[in-house]
Amino acid sequence: MPLIALTGGPGAGKTAVIAALSERGYDCMPESARAIIQERLKGGFSPRPAAREFAEEVLRRDMQQYAQVDSASQPVFFDRCVLDALSMFHPGCLPSVEHQTLLANYPYFRTAFTFPPWQEIYTTDAERDQTFAEATAVHKAVTG
Repeated sequence: MPLIALTGGPGAGKTAVIAALSERGYDCMPESARAIIQERLKGGFSPRPAAREFAEEVLRRDMQQYAQVDSASQPVFFDRCVLDALSMFHPGCLPSVEHQTLLANYPYFRTAFTFPPWQEIYTTDAERDQTFAEATAVHKAVTG
């Protein structure tokens, strides 16, 4: 069954769509980055560790989520995915050969749902502290 990725920059509506899909009975996987930020804030730490460490932890969790549902019998929707995590390593660049090999081991449905920056709905909160310009840059890094 297809593993379907929702991708794009922060604050574009991915998590709201994931919540709506979940309410309708679909299997959904939450965004790893937000979970990490929530855990760090609860522990009294800064929202994010160093960029490389953050990227590695997001990637590790995204691969773990994928492994949990690899043989799912019905569609599973992901609030971001392994590809998003890999874009954190080399923003604005094509994935390295190592990362391309890794991507081959984590195939998702051929069509991903891309959520473009949407300034009218963009808000910040305790976990999302990027400016709209930074969210747009993340979108460009993820979507190329």
